[in-house]
Amino acid sequence: MTEAVEVTRVVDQAHRESWSTVLASVVRLTRDLDLAEDCTQDAFVQALRTWPDGIPSNPGGWLTTVARRLALDRLRRETNLWRKLPLLVEEPGEVEQPTDPLRLVFTCCHPALARESQVALTLRLICGLTTREVAAVLLISESTAAARITRAKKKIAAAGIPYRIPADHELPKRLDVVLTVVHLVYTAGHVAAGSELTRTDLTGRAVELSRLLERLMPDEPEPQALLGLLLMTEARGDARVSADGELVLLADQDRSRWDAQLLAEGVSRATSALQRGHGRFALQAAVAGLHVTAPTWERTDWRQVVRMYDAMMVSWPTPIVALNRAAAHSLVPGADLDTVLDELDALSKEPALATYAYLPATRADVLTRLGRADEAADAYREAIELTANETERRFLTARLQARGAQS
Repeated sequence: MTEAVEVTRVVDQAHRESWSTVLASVVRLTRDLDLAEDCTQDAFVQALRTWPDGIPSNPGGWLTTVARRLALDRLRRETNLWRKLPLLVEEPGEVEQPTDPLRLVFTCCHPALARESQVALTLRLICGLTTREVAAVLLISESTAAARITRAKKKIAAAGIPYRIPADHELPKRLDVVLTVVHLVYTAGHVAAGSELTRTDLTGRAVELSRLLERLMPDEPEPQALLGLLLMTEARGDARVSADGELVLLADQDRSRWDAQLLAEGVSRATSALQRGHGRFALQAAVAGLHVTAPTWERTDWRQVVRMYDAMMVSWPTPIVALNRAAAHSLVPGADLDTVLDELDALSKEPALATYAYLPATRADVLTRLGRADEAADAYREAIELTANETERRFLTARLQARGAQS
């Protein structure tokens, strides 16, 4: 009999690594998102019940088999089986393939769906994120996230949206939202809610989807740019956490710990994308490239970083881009920090940033450099309150305590 703790650990790992693949396989069989999600969840429940008698050698394969069997059983019990029989016949020659999760992304990102619903549904289905986690990534309330997911599922069912990668002529109009979703998947894993700083299952899934997109659309610069951006960020992963598990900001990272191979590929892909276009992911990749190619943090070309954000504000004028621009502006040698603080105070009125911990954290840093210790302490307390990650909370708490010791 396998220990319950070990079973729970393996099931949790399988959920992180195999959720999207299992779900995509069941969707391919049923063409019904709600049914597929229910059966996938039930398969994981069965795993918790039966794996104490022996964990299978291929957990993902076991879960896929059980979830598909559950789906077939459910369909057979339906009184309207005669209408669903055609769905039980898979397309000729169709076999399990690595593009299945990408098919699911494109299904969720159909233009018939509202953009905000596309993003919420994909994060829920591809990542297996809870509704609360989806809300945290999108900076919206949990009830709003739930409503978006429900509406999207109903629309897919009512409109009969197909489960497939679109034809070549359909791809461009869906590309931007698909890229956005893949980037958000990475973001959800890069700073995860909970005790761990990073969820490598999510960051890894985003890189995998990004590679699939780049292969699917090799002539488009933005998939190349997104892949370059993610690889440069991944390359710095090991250096983000100290030996004792504490957060290390980019300014203080040991650059010798960066993955040189990932870094070289990321810079190469970003450079190629920038030579062919200046979309928002190309510009974000350019910012990442300026960081990783600078010999030190102090020698980063902050003026050029600000220019990249200025260009982003033209094509993608979001509050988060404005916040990143203000943070970069504060690091330009000789910058007027009072002007930066005014920019940050204006952003504090943006509803989209009301629960975004990085805004008060940035204000705290600028206030500290202005010598306004009491206001900086208040801003750190606000950031701590809003932070969902324990590693970041410890970092911010240490910063707050350091301000107290200095006053």
